[in-house]
Amino acid sequence: MKTRLRKLCRRAALVLVLGFIALEIALRLTPLPAGLQSAPPASTEFLDRHGRSLRTLLVDDRRFSRQCDLTDVSPPLVAATLGAEDARFRSHPGVDPLAICRAVRDAARRTVPTSGASTITQQLVKLAQPVPRTFCNKVREMWLALAVEHRWSKDRILTEYLNRLDYGDLQTGIAAATWHYLGKPPSDLSAAEAALLAALPKAPTRLNPHDDFAAARARQQWVLGRMLAGGSLDAAALARAIDEPLRLRPRAHEFEAPHFVNLLLTRRGLVPSGGGPVHTTLDLDLNRFAERTLAENLQRLIDKHATSGAVVVIDNRSGEVLALAGSGETNGAWMSRSSGSTIKPFTYLLALENGAQPCTVVPDVPTTFATPTGSYRPNNYNHRFHGPVTLRFALGNSLNVAAIRTLELAGGPPALHRALREVGITTLDHPADYYGLGLTLGNGEVRLLELANAFATLGRLGMHRPYRLLGNTGFPPVREDSASRLSATEPTGLQPIAPDRQDAYPPARRVFDAGAAFLLADMLSDNAARAASFGLRSWLTFDFPVACKTGTSSDYRDNWTVGYTPEFTVAVWVGNPDGTPMRDITGVTGAAPVMHDLIEHLHARFGTSWFAQPPQVDTFKTDPLTGRLAPADRRGTIDEKCLQPPEPARPDDYDATSRVRLPAEYGPWLASSQNSLGTLVTLATSAPELRIIQPAPGSIYYLDGDLPPDSQWIPLRAEAGGEVSWSCASLPIKTTAAGPRMQIREGRHVILAADAATGVQASTWIEVKPW
Repeated sequence: MKTRLRKLCRRAALVLVLGFIALEIALRLTPLPAGLQSAPPASTEFLDRHGRSLRTLLVDDRRFSRQCDLTDVSPPLVAATLGAEDARFRSHPGVDPLAICRAVRDAARRTVPTSGASTITQQLVKLAQPVPRTFCNKVREMWLALAVEHRWSKDRILTEYLNRLDYGDLQTGIAAATWHYLGKPPSDLSAAEAALLAALPKAPTRLNPHDDFAAARARQQWVLGRMLAGGSLDAAALARAIDEPLRLRPRAHEFEAPHFVNLLLTRRGLVPSGGGPVHTTLDLDLNRFAERTLAENLQRLIDKHATSGAVVVIDNRSGEVLALAGSGETNGAWMSRSSGSTIKPFTYLLALENGAQPCTVVPDVPTTFATPTGSYRPNNYNHRFHGPVTLRFALGNSLNVAAIRTLELAGGPPALHRALREVGITTLDHPADYYGLGLTLGNGEVRLLELANAFATLGRLGMHRPYRLLGNTGFPPVREDSASRLSATEPTGLQPIAPDRQDAYPPARRVFDAGAAFLLADMLSDNAARAASFGLRSWLTFDFPVACKTGTSSDYRDNWTVGYTPEFTVAVWVGNPDGTPMRDITGVTGAAPVMHDLIEHLHARFGTSWFAQPPQVDTFKTDPLTGRLAPADRRGTIDEKCLQPPEPARPDDYDATSRVRLPAEYGPWLASSQNSLGTLVTLATSAPELRIIQPAPGSIYYLDGDLPPDSQWIPLRAEAGGEVSWSCASLPIKTTAAGPRMQIREGRHVILAADAATGVQASTWIEVKPW
């Protein structure tokens, strides 16, 4: 008898062991639901540089979802969820036999169930793989719950469950729900708030507190009772939770910085796939200020037919875009529009690099320029000409003819075109000769964002780096220092870059000479230099140094203003998206007020400084009418910063009465009513300098295939004191009654001109192409 009993026990033990092993193998081999193989899809949420939400996108156009770890969930919220859904979650293996028995009992008695039979693990399986409610599916669900418990820890199961729960109002996941309903993270919930959120998954639509607060409150009270029964609350804590008022966040979804976020969404590859937080460079407070300032300014211009505008603010040290604001549906920061005079500073910078100085004088007189497309006769904005002007005066007053003369010193349109491309202007998709001399006056199109970053290169004294819209790069956010306004020479309120984070951004590359960039900033910040056109008290005037440039396109279609300091660049555009003209407003009256208010705001909030003068820059006493060093006894001189000593005064600069002798090209201007210099100047009696008018250097001509080769000629024109003789080693030249002419043939050709009176020579070159 005992022997048989022992055999039965052995067999039973063997069956149990084999059964356990079989169960173990079966659970290990059971594939988990596909929905649990990866994290649930999260909404893409755009955050500003301080972590504040700008916009959250729907997942599959149906719901908002946000993920969090269990460590980010407050203990009361965990206790409330377990109390409401699965009190024995920590002890059962995935299926709760007691809950099943209770559910069967309630069904047999036909009473209302006191609680459901499904455990949290079973609910997780249903959330990951929804199927119709059948007996077979219920058994399969229980088996999969055992498999999940066999492989995952309780904390992971609870984390996955909380991240997949539907809390109503399109909110999926506890993190999304806490922010939506209460405006706070799941780690910062009281017992009363936790019970409210734990109550919602029972019936997310019916219990939505925004729609039926009383029903949600009643369910919350029930959850609090479960928490008391489970021991997570005592009687006193329960009483406090019941009495605690619940403050719901108004039903709303963030829609901040719409033009900035839309730009990210339209730029391929910028927004990471897979959802989750997207950390941007934007400063939300600054962007709101920019939006308000722009809106107020547009309201002021409503009678000028100015309906739209845009603002960009860049942190110069990093290239981060701190603000990008617009108006209406069109993103003015990304439209391509005629640049007006905002391109001129780059012309002057190239001239400074080529040896010109701020004191260099160019003629601002009516001038006809020969171009490959014909004669070009530009005018100044106010139709007035100033005669001999320094580069500082010409840039400050945005003179057009002087800008073209400066372009000649800079290397012509090809050099300017190349420089603009170097600093990130991508809209100049035609070759330089397409734009010609008008490139420096703004006949090319630019985007405000790219223009702002080009000026940020000037703010780095010639160091270029791409602008950035996304953060998480290792740079600390800009630090407010509102306790004191910094003077022009005090350090800024920006935190230094940590040494171990210097490689967070691609290294900046030098594209302009630092000394020349310093002189340009000094010229653009000179309020006295621009007073002739803008006055001493304009929107470009500050109590601290700021480099400024305005621009206005033809027919008042676009207003631009850009201002920069070593720390920040602010660029503003005002106009109409459809390109219709505004009424009599320029950059200084349309866009400059917005730039001024933003620069003042940045100065007050963060502080600004100014550039230290490079050691190679020195100050010299110069004559503003000659551009050369002034004689010791000369009156009306100016002190000018230069990279190298200006040319000494020449013996023939002045006549016997100390009047400045001007070349012959000033003659018509001297005789006109616009001559404001009077007896300070006179026309030189010496022969005029040789100057080739046609063909202009780099002109391109096309052979007409319908005409005989020997019948295609171009005229040659020059200004000189005597007769001009022409020569070309590769093309024939002949003199006719209409003047000298040159036959053209395919290839590149150099043409020489010589003044018979002085022996001076000049050269130009052309390129001839087949049609």
